[in-house]
Amino acid sequence: MPSSPISIDYYSDVLCVWAWVAQQRVDELQAQMQDAVALRYHCVDVFGDVAGKIATNWGERGGYEGFAQHVAHALNEYSDFTLHPDVWTRVRPASSASAHLVIKAAELAAGVSAGAALALAIRQAFFAHAQNIAQLPVLASIAANAGFGWTELQRYIDSGAAMAALMADYQGARLAGIKGSPSYVLDGGRQTLFGNVGYRVIRANVEELLNRPPDSASWC
Repeated sequence: MPSSPISIDYYSDVLCVWAWVAQQRVDELQAQMQDAVALRYHCVDVFGDVAGKIATNWGERGGYEGFAQHVAHALNEYSDFTLHPDVWTRVRPASSASAHLVIKAAELAAGVSAGAALALAIRQAFFAHAQNIAQLPVLASIAANAGFGWTELQRYIDSGAAMAALMADYQGARLAGIKGSPSYVLDGGRQTLFGNVGYRVIRANVEELLNRPPDSASWC
């Protein structure tokens, strides 16, 4: 077994319903494997321009209403997740980028785990409570309820540091060839799991890397 933990670069968009479902699997992986894995959280631009995405992908399939039905259908089999009926029907965030910016500010202020906790709170605020998480006042309220001082977060936003961290994530996702949210990149970029991947599949891939002999990354 490797002496250092297996690194997983985890890319997600806060407005992606599958990333909301995946968070439970990510938490379980960390709880079960503890120091054997090291998760590095990254934001990816999937819903940066929501209106454009809906027009392009759902313009001929019912627009926002069609997309709302798609999201509701996706969550039908997951009893642990509550979907507010106003999500995408009445509450339509313009972009995920503002939420991502606040998440990166939280990471800079209090560390990666704090940023992940705020990301989960933001997802719950949108999907379960239909709050418009594109709006900074809404994000400030969510952050406060999660134990963050808005003044501290705004310091990183105003300085440009949070924006730089967010752009590093977006650019890193493009360089890594990330196709969407959620995506798990393992083994130094040699392996990517994408989409609604079950917990057992994720764990099996991690265990394969943990049990692989050293210097066997390639047969070539």
